[in-house]
Amino acid sequence: MKYFTAILLILTLIACNKEEKEKIKKPVVAKEKIVKEFGFVLNDFKVEHDTIKSGDTFGGLLQEQGYDVAQVHNITEAIRDSFNLRDIRIGKPYTLLKNKKNPNNLEVFVYQADRLSYYVVDLRDSIAKAYKKTRPLSIKRRVIAATIEGSLAETINKAGAGPALTHELSEIYAWSIDFFKLQKGDKFAVTVNERFISDTIYAGVENIEAAVFETKGEKKYAFPFKQNPDAKRADYYDDEGKVLKSMFLKAPLKFSRITSRFSPKRFHPVQKRWKAHNGTDYAAPTGTPIMTTATGTVIEAGYSSGNGNYVKVRHNGTYTTQYLHMSKIKVRRGQHVQQGDVIGLVGSTGLATGPHVCYRFWKNGVQVDALRQRLPSSQPMEAKYKPQFIAQMEPLKKELDSIYNITFKN
Repeated sequence: MKYFTAILLILTLIACNKEEKEKIKKPVVAKEKIVKEFGFVLNDFKVEHDTIKSGDTFGGLLQEQGYDVAQVHNITEAIRDSFNLRDIRIGKPYTLLKNKKNPNNLEVFVYQADRLSYYVVDLRDSIAKAYKKTRPLSIKRRVIAATIEGSLAETINKAGAGPALTHELSEIYAWSIDFFKLQKGDKFAVTVNERFISDTIYAGVENIEAAVFETKGEKKYAFPFKQNPDAKRADYYDDEGKVLKSMFLKAPLKFSRITSRFSPKRFHPVQKRWKAHNGTDYAAPTGTPIMTTATGTVIEAGYSSGNGNYVKVRHNGTYTTQYLHMSKIKVRRGQHVQQGDVIGLVGSTGLATGPHVCYRFWKNGVQVDALRQRLPSSQPMEAKYKPQFIAQMEPLKKELDSIYNITFKN
């Protein structure tokens, strides 16, 4: 009996071991990941992605998928009020959703007009229908603090933000910071609201709530505030309520480098002789937009052998500016221009060795060094708005300072 029991136990163990091995050997089938886009479960279709090429038309694309001329006509007539087929542009992406069992049968055509919106042409019924959809847009708030390494754009890119933030900061500080003079070790922090499509695709800057830049040991704060609630855009003020906006921009180009400064004696690279250089040269690629640094009236727009294509703007009875060596002039004499308007494009016309703009500055009829002038600010904040501004600004400054001090361990 003892032997029988022992044999039975051994057989049972062998059987269990065999079962375990079979369980282990049995392949685990991974579940297919469900992919949803454009309001469809893409797993249910054979999916093809492509972009509109030169010569492509909606009708031509349908014919490539087996639709005949009569069918294409009926489809385009059915959707003409919902989808303007003339709006299809080269380079825009489109997606074909085909029947999984019959891949030659196109069921849905999706055209992506931009990152935020797309058109769906549903071909599954006897009468085609089209509709426009907009992807959900969300706003995410964060504070970015970083030390300048290279350019502002490079630093912001390393911090995980896009060029839109670089542009916004350069606009805010255009009057108070010379971005050509940023040095390694300068610091900044910014509270920013950013747009995201479908919660994941970065879609630019919604607005900046607060910012601080530390350069040459001095902190420059910026907070948006509207004195007029109906104004389209807010002006930016420092932590004492002083407006950042000046009558003049720091430079006529957004991003560039100074290659030659105002000097009473400089060796001219073309004429090969010593002479005064009554301007500041900013090098930039040909075609870079040149902006008027202040609001005014164009008093000259033309060509001379030395200046090349140039524009001269009178701002008031005291100040006048001039912009030389343009590849193209974008304004005419007598035209009123606003600060920041593009008046021409960088070039190398006239006496120039390479693409740049020579920026010249007159004060009371005398040419002076633009970089050494104490220039007037624009309209200051009215006293009656100061308490409202302080109440709005203080919590933002406290938050910004806290993160700034933690990041840089001040």
